[in-house]
This record gives sequence, structure tokens and C-alpha cells, in this order.
Amino acid sequence: MARSRSKNRILLFFLVTALVVLALYGLHFFEPRLRASFVHAGDPAAEVQKQEENFRMVMNIAGLVLWMILAILITRALSSILFGIFFRQRRGYEAPVLIRNTFSVVAYIVGFVIIFKAFYPEVGLGGLFATSAVLGAIIGLALQDTLGNFFAGISVHADKPFQVGDVIAVGPWTGVVESITWRAVKIRTFTNHIVLASHSSISKESIDIAPRDNLNARIVFFNTLYTDSPAKTIHIVREAVREADNVSQKITPIVRIRSLGDSAIDWEVKYWLVDYAKYNDTDALVRQRIWYAFRRAGIHFAFPTRTLYVERKARVDGAGADGSGFIDRLSAVDIFAPLSSEETARLAAASVSHVFAPGESVIRAGDEGSSMFVVHSGRVSVQITDNGKPRTVAVLQEGDFFGEMALFTGEPRTANVVALEETEVLEIGKQAMKHLFDTNPNLVDSLSHIIAERRVGLTAKPEEAGDGEKESEGIIASIKRFFGFD
Repeated sequence: MARSRSKNRILLFFLVTALVVLALYGLHFFEPRLRASFVHAGDPAAEVQKQEENFRMVMNIAGLVLWMILAILITRALSSILFGIFFRQRRGYEAPVLIRNTFSVVAYIVGFVIIFKAFYPEVGLGGLFATSAVLGAIIGLALQDTLGNFFAGISVHADKPFQVGDVIAVGPWTGVVESITWRAVKIRTFTNHIVLASHSSISKESIDIAPRDNLNARIVFFNTLYTDSPAKTIHIVREAVREADNVSQKITPIVRIRSLGDSAIDWEVKYWLVDYAKYNDTDALVRQRIWYAFRRAGIHFAFPTRTLYVERKARVDGAGADGSGFIDRLSAVDIFAPLSSEETARLAAASVSHVFAPGESVIRAGDEGSSMFVVHSGRVSVQITDNGKPRTVAVLQEGDFFGEMALFTGEPRTANVVALEETEVLEIGKQAMKHLFDTNPNLVDSLSHIIAERRVGLTAKPEEAGDGEKESEGIIASIKRFFGFD
């Protein structure tokens, strides 16, 4: 459709140009005949002279109009070639409308002066312009705001302080620049409103610009108790923020102390955004990630010391007062089937609950570890890297477990596990298992056989089933060596 319209405009241009050229040629070719029909030689000399002057005036006006039309057509053709084709090929984008309009106005003025002087060389344009000074002053006062926007727009287009797609803050408005015309800048605010800010008003304001193709930084503030370790806080917050969506991976977030307040350590975290237009959502996500990270790490936000409050320490694991929630969950895990009720209760008491936000990593492939996890609530995705991209190989529900080889053999993590929703997991560490092994050495063999059978069942190919016993013995040896029972 657009190509068809373009062809139609080109055809119309050539048709009008041909008609104008034909009219000029006809005016020149038929001039003697027109003069003969207009001027009567038999009339008195004074009358003939008057008729000649009138004929010349009509011919000049007709020629002036036709030549001006031709000049307008040529100017528009040059503008299209210069800015629509050449400028776009050299710069990769179309020239601003203001520049094209300025070129056209200057070309029209120059063309008018040249053509007018060709037909009326005896008329001085200086006198013509001088007599219109009063009219020009009146028009200038009437168009003061329009002219102010025009020249301010020239300054904006010349300096190019911002481009379409940049985020700018002008006066009370903040949003994304959608277009820049000769009169105003169109801004779409983050409440999805459209604001037209005139160039004259923008030139009087300070402009805060976040370029589209630049890594722009944001800062979020938070606080902690004085009893919380600053080194631990820095590590926890940095790791929580760097995994958030829209946070650039090219620059590591900076966590630093802003001040030592009356009742808290005041912090700030500085991070860089991929798309600055989404900074509101990213700021909210960063605050959410900090809250979840603090809850898992046992770090607390500070309350004003002048406020009296009572804090009752509540269990965050969803278990009852006697830990029955953890006991029931671990009793349903098949690898813990050989444990007695008392041993399961001791293991539940030693388990640690962690809560992860949607999209957070629970474990990462390649990390060292000596613990396993049981999904207490929520869901997690087990992912491996395939051609540089994560690929989900399994989704684990409540009661499923992962990371058992790190607990029993100390092997590095072999996959990434990411929370699909708010998920609570129970972490069982090496010390808890070692304590059970020390009190009941027979558990080593029984649990080792179950782990080995599970490992062989997951990894062995059908044609390699005969090697299962040998691999099982190797896994059992690794488990015993890891726990120091060689």
C-alpha cells in the first residue's frame, strides 16, 4: 500500500511538472500571436502603448506564476532526494522535519527573489521589504510563541540533547520520547499519558536524560540492624540484585553504606539497567529480591529505636511447634526410608528452611556443595545449559528433592535449579547426616545402596545395565570417603 502511494505521488509530480513546462513553452511559442490579438496596430499610438504595457504585465504575471510553480516542484524534488534518500542512506534514519522545512523555506525565498528579479529587474526588493516592516512587526508579535518554538526547535535539533526512545524528565513530567517535531516534543509518561512539551518551555527547564543506548544506573535504599554483618549484607544484596531481570550483567552492582543512622545502618545499592524505561518495575523487583534474600540469610531490617514493639519469633518453615511439618515431609522422601522415627525427627530438627522468590536460583551448576534440598512448598525448575541457553529438563513439586549427590559425595552441582514460584525448600547439611551416621553406622550402607541405585537408575543406559553393580560400589566408596568412614 505504501509503495503504491509512493508511485502515485511520483507519477503526479512528473505529470504536473510536464504540464507546467508545456505551459511555459506555449507561453513563449504563442507570444507573437497573443500580442497580435491583444495589441491593435490601427489604434492611436497612446492606446497601442497602453495595450502593450497591459500585455507585458499579463505575460509577466503568467510567467512569474508558472516559474514559481516550477521552482516549488524542483525544491520538493531536491528535498526528497537529499533528505529522503541520501540522508537516510548515509545516516540510517530520516532527517528531522524541522531541517527539511527550513531547507524548503530558504529555497523558496531564494527562488522567489531570482525569478522576481528576472521579470521585474527595475523593482527594488529592499524597498518592498522596508514598506512591509510594520506588517512584519505586527506578524512577529502575533506569532511570538510560534517563532519562539521554531527557533528553540532549531536549537534542539542542532544540539540533539536527546533522541526518540530516550527517557527524559522535564519539569513535572518523566517519560519516553516518542517524537520530536518543529513545535514540541511528544513524551509518553509511565502512566501511559501523552505530554506535548513545547520547545520554548523545554529550553527554560533543566532536562534529565537517560539515553536509550546507554547503561543508566539506579539506586535503591534500604537499612539493616547494627548487629548484622556489613560484609555479609554486601554479598547477599549484590548476589540478589545481579540476578534480577533487566539488571545489566556487564557491570557488577555496588552495595555501600550511605550513613550510620540513629537506629540502623543505611545502605544503597547501585545497579545498571538494560532498558531504563522499565526502571519502576526493576526498582520494585530489586526491593523484593532484597527482602527474600534477607529472610533466607537471617538479616533484619531496622525499626526506629524510639518505637516500642514486641517481636515474637515465629517459625518460617510452616511446621508445627513440634516440627511435625518437617518430619512428615522428610518421612515421605524415599532415600530416608531406612531412618527410624527418632532419626527422622533429629534430621528434621537440623534442617534449615529457605524461601526463594519466583525466578531466583536455588543452586547453580558447577558450585561446590555439601547439602541436599527437599521442596517443602512451591515448584522448582531443573535446568541445564544447551548451546549457551538454559533448557528445562525437569520440574519438581512438593516432596521432591535434589542435590543429594553433593550431600553424600561432595560432587559439584550438575544443574541450575530455579524457583518457578515462591518456593520453600528444606536444606539438609553434611553435619546433620554425619551425626546420624556416627550414632547409627549401619545407616551408611543402607542409605548408600539407595543413593547408588537411584544414581544408576538415572544415568545408566539399558545396554550398560550389567555395569550397575560396579558403579554402585564406586558410589558407595565415594560416600564413605566423603564422610570419613574408609
